Order: sequence, then C-alpha cells, then structure tokens
Amino acid sequence: MIRLDASPASAAPAEHGEGPVWDDAAQELVWVDITGGKVRRGRVQGDDVVDVAEHRGGDTVGFVVPAAAGGWLLGAGAGISRLTAEGEASVLIELTGEGLSEEAGGTRMNDGACDRAGRFFGGTMAFDERPGAGTLYRLDLDGTVRTVLDGLTVSNGLGWSPDDATVYLSDSGAKAVWACDYDLTAGTFGPRRVLLDFSDDPDGVADGLTVDDEGCLWTALWGGGQVRRYSPGGELLAVVDVPGVENTTSCAFAGDLLVISTSVHGLDDDARAAQPDAGRLFTVRAGVSGPPANPYRGPLGALSQRQ
Repeated sequence: MIRLDASPASAAPAEHGEGPVWDDAAQELVWVDITGGKVRRGRVQGDDVVDVAEHRGGDTVGFVVPAAAGGWLLGAGAGISRLTAEGEASVLIELTGEGLSEEAGGTRMNDGACDRAGRFFGGTMAFDERPGAGTLYRLDLDGTVRTVLDGLTVSNGLGWSPDDATVYLSDSGAKAVWACDYDLTAGTFGPRRVLLDFSDDPDGVADGLTVDDEGCLWTALWGGGQVRRYSPGGELLAVVDVPGVENTTSCAFAGDLLVISTSVHGLDDDARAAQPDAGRLFTVRAGVSGPPANPYRGPLGALSQRQ
C-alpha cells in the first residue's frame, strides 16, 4: 500500500470547504464553502492553488458543477441554482412545498455531479442529519427534475467508472459507499451493493469521492484526516494523510494533482486552535490522473419536478 502526505495550498481557508472540481473550459478549480454559501474559484500553479474569485451562491451551497452554456450550476439551499460567470446567482427550482420532497429550512443540497451525458445529480440531507431524510435527484437534459433514490441520510460523493457502467454513491450517515450498475442512455441506477463499509472504521466515514482514470475510487474520510484510494473491487491501495486536519471532505483531480478540501465545521474552539490549516485546500501528486468535471448540458431556464 502506498502512503503519501498532502500539503496546504495558498487559497484562503473556508469554514466548510467541500466539493472541488476541475472546470476544464475555464481552466479553473472551483469548490464551495457550504455554510458560507460561497462558490470559490482558483488557479492551479504547479502544486499550489491560488484564489481567483469567490461568489455568493445562496444561504448554503453544497456543490458546484460547470454548465456547458456558461457559468455553473449549484446545489444550493434545498434546490438548484445558476451562477453566471459574472457571479450572479439565481434560483432555478426549489424542491420544497406541497407534493415535493424537501422540507423548507429542514434540508439542503449536500453533494452531486454530472454524468458524461450532461445530466445533473444532486443529493440532499437534513440539517439535523436524521436518518432517511436525504434524496438523490436527477436534472435531465429536458429541464425536468426526477427522484432517483430516497431514504438516504447524508447523500454524499458521487462518481462514475471510466466506462460509465458503474456509479458510486457515498452516504455518510449510512457509513457506506455503494456501487450500482449504471445505464448512461437512460441515466438510471441498478440495485445498490455495498462496496465500502465504514461502520466499524475507527478513522471516520466516507465523504466526497472521485474516480481516477484507472477506475479507482478516492474517498475523503470525515473525521479521519485522510483520503483513501480503493480498487473497483474495494481493495485499499493508497492513503493520503492530510496533516493537522481532522475533517477531510472531498477530493478531485486537476490532471495528476489531487486536490483535497477540508473543514472546521463542528469543531470547538480548542480543536480549531489545534488545527490552524483546517478549512484549506491540500494537494498531492497522486501518481495517477483523473478526468475533469462533466458539465451540465441541459437548459438553464425554468425547471419542473416529477416524482
């Protein structure tokens, strides 16, 4: 097994840093500060990430993906928003109200990604993390939002195998990473199977994840201060230690540079003082590359929801 150490980047720390992705069209790394409601943008310089800009995206912003039509699409609040290249955010749909799944003020978008076809998937959680309150949604290329999975707790990292035949989803509340057969033509999941079980892991639970060009999973461990690489069969291949940080939240590739987000969310004053680099991005040369984020390829006007 390979063991590596990550180093802090120059970009300013976040309160609850999450969801780095490489926006290939913009040649930028973008990530979010969930509780700060911000979208952050950075430029990769060697092994470093330096700040470019930050934009207000909502009261909370769980994740960001590029939009093929320009700007970005956000899982923000309990719905989906658009952020223009000029930094103007607008709500496209709130998944709350009569007949809808989310609870106004009770749940929020947490993590998501787009498949290769350009469909947008976003998963939710309750602010109190109560079991079963999370849902995974799919925003199709016709602008319609549909429910994919319900009964989740903390819907988290999402990624696809290089051949698009398998989709991976982590649920931090269930302490598991699931694998499902995936139909790229229809955008549908097959039955879930547990790939990684963290229920007895003393180092933490799976948070955000990414899949490298060799088809292996990299998952951040909330509470574990590390990112782990697993084979598609679940064999542990590598561990990246993130020194002096407890809450590693997600990771993504910018070429062969692995970028890791971290958080101070939930830490008391003593823990924050003991972890001065918490909330920063960290980087490491991983010895393997990963793909850029798939952009959303659907419309950016009014959206509708179907169960």
